[in-house]
Amino acid sequence: MRVSIITICYNREATIAKAIESVLMQDYPTIEYIVIDGNSSDGTTAIIQSYADKISHFISEPDKGMYDALNKGLRLATGDIIGLMHSDDEFYGPTVVSQLVATFQNNPATDGVYGDGIYVSNDAEERIIRDRIGGNYSIEKVKLGWLPLHPTVYLKKNIIEKYGNYNLDFKIASDTELLLRYLFKHQIKMTYLNSYVVKMRMGGLSTSFKRTWEVLQEDYYIYKYHGLNALKVVFLKKIIALKQYLKIKNKN
Repeated sequence: MRVSIITICYNREATIAKAIESVLMQDYPTIEYIVIDGNSSDGTTAIIQSYADKISHFISEPDKGMYDALNKGLRLATGDIIGLMHSDDEFYGPTVVSQLVATFQNNPATDGVYGDGIYVSNDAEERIIRDRIGGNYSIEKVKLGWLPLHPTVYLKKNIIEKYGNYNLDFKIASDTELLLRYLFKHQIKMTYLNSYVVKMRMGGLSTSFKRTWEVLQEDYYIYKYHGLNALKVVFLKKIIALKQYLKIKNKN
């Protein structure tokens, strides 16, 4: 199986190399790596170009936001399965893609695979701030606000072609809309990989505390858009997040 991995970025010179290297160090041999840059004004593009011989497609141009950039990547992707590696993130280890592919191969009827992730502090110490254990899939969990961690989700290309790309009407939580569209509206088949897939640094667009309120508002409209009890679901979703945060804090 050919795996397409998409990284989007804008002014991420501090982290982009680690993201790229975590993809390049994967032991799975058939990876198409796509990097979409939003016309960065710092040293990001120079860093990316230093890996030019190892990147399948690289575009650097203005875009309409992160989801527009992701859609560009999706249109370029030719892999049997497609996933993301955000510019602030890293794979948890060098065998992650191999594990994802094996899960698809062992579950031929599945449309997508997801796993676990951790949020770490954006410093050299990389303290674990929040643990995201996906757990077994259930549509009932989705109805109560649960969704798999977006960067751990890998989907078959034909499913993406069938049900569509990111909705640009949503600026900071379109990943939530896409997952709800696939999992709740179309009820695709998902399989849980009981293993860490990604390490995410706090401080990106969707993890910054200053954006919490905007994300909350957009989440509300997305759940309402899909016909769920938005107020209840968003509340439950935040309770889940708080429990994950407190669990790690109590360990420390």
